[in-house]
Amino acid sequence: MTDGATRRTELMKILRQESRPLSGTELAKRFGVSRQVIVQDIALLRATNRNILSTNKGYVLYDPEHGQNLCRRIFAVNHTDEQMREELYLMVDCGGHVCDVIVEHEIYGQLSADLILKNRRDVDEFIRKMGEISDQPLKVLTGGSHFHTVEAESEDILDEIEAELEKKGFLKNK
Repeated sequence: MTDGATRRTELMKILRQESRPLSGTELAKRFGVSRQVIVQDIALLRATNRNILSTNKGYVLYDPEHGQNLCRRIFAVNHTDEQMREELYLMVDCGGHVCDVIVEHEIYGQLSADLILKNRRDVDEFIRKMGEISDQPLKVLTGGSHFHTVEAESEDILDEIEAELEKKGFLKNK
């Protein structure tokens, strides 16, 4: 077992090298510690301005310089639970990366969760996990209204996503 500072340094190295999210359980096994120790390490690293995102698939290091050439847009959408997969497929099929989901709650203000969905496999995994734990999406707090931050390689791709969302009736009136 390593001391905390060494473990956190190694943890950052691993997150920099991995392109996929790593679960707390997986990281705990690598270091021979409990998952709770990893959760605490992540909190300490975040407190020192490390951009570690917690997604439904695990921890991932967000490198803003890596994505600096990407265009970004926030879409206001509304749909039923049954249409969630279709909405997410639409965005990734057009070439977008769904970064997060955001809701504006009357009491709590803005609530968001990192998604990091880049393809249909990511979408399917997200939907499967949601069904597995019988949890509700954030949009239930706001009657279905929510926002997605989407990144893409060009404004044209974001324009295409917007047009397709509009065509399907998912785009919320501006």
